[in-house]
Parts: sequence; C-alpha cells; structure tokens
Amino acid sequence: MSRRPNRYTPITPPRTEGDTRGRAALPPNLPAIAASPDQKALHGRGAQTNPSGRYESVFRNPFDDGWTLQDDPAPRLLTQAIREAARSVISYNTSPDLSFDRTLNPYRGCEHGCIYCYARPAHAYMGLSPGLDFESQIFIKPEAANLLRKELANPRYTPATLVLGGNTDAYQPLERRYAITRECLHVLSACQHPVALVTKSALVLRDLDILGPMAAKGLAKVAISLTTLDKTLSRKMEPRAAAPHRRLEVIRDLNAAGIPVTVMTAPIIPMLNAHEIERLLEAAAEAGARSAGYVLLRVPLELEVLMQTWLETHYPDRARHVFNLLKDMHGGDVYESAFGVRQKGRGPYAKLIGDRFRLACARLGLNKGSTKLRTDLFIRPHPDASQDPLPKLWDY
Repeated sequence: MSRRPNRYTPITPPRTEGDTRGRAALPPNLPAIAASPDQKALHGRGAQTNPSGRYESVFRNPFDDGWTLQDDPAPRLLTQAIREAARSVISYNTSPDLSFDRTLNPYRGCEHGCIYCYARPAHAYMGLSPGLDFESQIFIKPEAANLLRKELANPRYTPATLVLGGNTDAYQPLERRYAITRECLHVLSACQHPVALVTKSALVLRDLDILGPMAAKGLAKVAISLTTLDKTLSRKMEPRAAAPHRRLEVIRDLNAAGIPVTVMTAPIIPMLNAHEIERLLEAAAEAGARSAGYVLLRVPLELEVLMQTWLETHYPDRARHVFNLLKDMHGGDVYESAFGVRQKGRGPYAKLIGDRFRLACARLGLNKGSTKLRTDLFIRPHPDASQDPLPKLWDY
C-alpha cells in the first residue's frame, strides 16, 4: 500500500535508536509471529512488536539472530510527527450503540501507547503497523481548526455534540507542542458549539479557561478514562498516560471548575482489572464524577495478536484465562463486531460485569442526571476567518 508522500509529510525527523522492527520479507498471507514471552519490553511503549498491517505484502517478524546479549538494554523508540493534509476533520457515524454521531480527531495514532486501544488497527490503512508504529508514527492535522471553521460555516450543517478524541486521545503528549486541540476548542467556543472530550491526560486542565465558560452555558463536558488504580498495571498497560491518582485529581479539578465529568472504566479486562470495577467507581464518584460508563476489552483484527503478546510478556499466567473469558462473552470468538455486542459482550460473565457496574452506579448516585449539551446557542461562523464577526479568542 502506498504511503502517499504527497499527503503525509514528516515534520520531525525519524529518531529511532536501534532496530525495533525486525523486518523480514516473507511469503504473502503468512501471519505475523508473536514475540517470545521473555523478550525485553521497550521502555515507555505498550506494544511489544511491530507486526505488519493486514494490507501489506511484506510481513515483519521479530527474531533473535544470536548477536543480542542478555544484558543489553531494550532499544528506545522515539516519536515522529507526520503532517496530514486533511480535506475535512469532522467524521460521522451511524452506529446505534454510540451516544454521538460526529467526532474530530486531531491526531491519528497515539503516543500514550495503551496496548488495548481499539483504534490501533486503523493504522493499517496508512500502510503502517498497528503495533509500535501506532504509538510512534503519529499523524497530525495542523489545519484542523481552519477546516472545522469551514465545516461549521456550511449552511447545511446542523449542530450536535462534537466529540474531540473519540478515536485517539486529543490530549496526547504531542498536543503540548502543537496545541491543535486547543485551537479547535477556540473555534467551538466562539461558535458556541457543544463539545465533549474523552481523555486520560492531565493536559486537559490547560484548557480550563475555555472549557469552564463553555460548561457554564451547557456547551462542554469531559470523560476521563480510568482503567485501574494499580500504578504498576497502569504503567505497563498505558505507559505514557497520566497515572491513576493524577486522573482522579483531574476529575476533582474539572468538577471544581463546573465541568460535568463522566468516568469511563474502559476497557474492563477479565482477570486483569475486572475486580476493580466498584473501587474505580467509588474513587471517581468521591472525586466528583457525575456519570459513568464502561466497555469490555475489544480485540479486533491485529489487536488480538498485540494483546496476546503483551499478556504473554507481562502476565503469562493470565493470558490464557483472559482470552478464554473473552470467548465466553463472544460466542466462542475473541471478538464480535456486531452493534450492541462489541462493547458489552453477552453470556453469564458479561451479565455479571454489567450487573456489578449498574449496582455500583446506583449505590454511588452516578448516572442520575442528564448531561445533554445545548445546541440552540450555535452561531454559524463565516467561512473566511478575516470576515468573521465572531471574537478572536486565541492570541498565539
């Protein structure tokens, strides 16, 4: 598959120390081989391997050529930002099991490196691996704010809650440098357009000056992903995301600023964090969360191999049990993509998780009030920013 260099231009040079890909030309249709359980984990990265995407004819497989010394440190893999010349930035969906119909993702790929991320397989569309490429080759959309303004200016556009970061985190580390999310928030604020954010980063607090006034008008809410209270598990599973205690602090600060906060205990992984459901909800409610949601672990396409490799590397005693329980919740398969089943599963174990979640929410007073945002305040911008009567809120 072509890399399409006319659309995707690296804007920071590749900075890779050591060979972490193990490229090898193999016959087509040969499945990727998982890394051995005793291989060294890359520092600060979630994936252990860089398997080929499903559209590639060349497959990568890790192997030991006999020259690697046991005491050699694992190689470092640094991040490369790649400019994407996007033509539009709002993506629409008709999924009946989602509460929103439109998203804006300033970034493709995510440096947080969460091993469980369901967005990983999307990197295969770019001719890259859903493994290490997903968390080190990040596509950015510098013109996102301008494109957003133009799309909102379209006379046929009807406002509805826009989710920032519905696929990959809008506040991942590169946001500190490029501030694309902040620029988009400026546009939405000026247009009084409703926005919902999904993140596991403390960087969202940087934008309290925008989100606070918007929330006061019923135009903003934030969902914080809280997967575990175990710092060791969190560091292995989501290596570059905020620590669990920091996310609870973020919930407190957002709540203090008057911003409605939802806690997402997602994903729930059998044998890994499923036992924490009640404790996660209790901690989030105490910090000020008003509502909660959950999603079971999803392992579509290449993510199945990536997740299995990660489990065999970090939790070899639980790997088989995790996948057996996934099969119990998906009719014998590790994953079902059908609406209504893909996020919650089915069967006795899935029902048990759902019952525990609902009972805990009822006990803690979560999900009692509505967090629906307003659309009646929308001010349509002029497509040409120089002629737009809306106030210019950004000064950088």
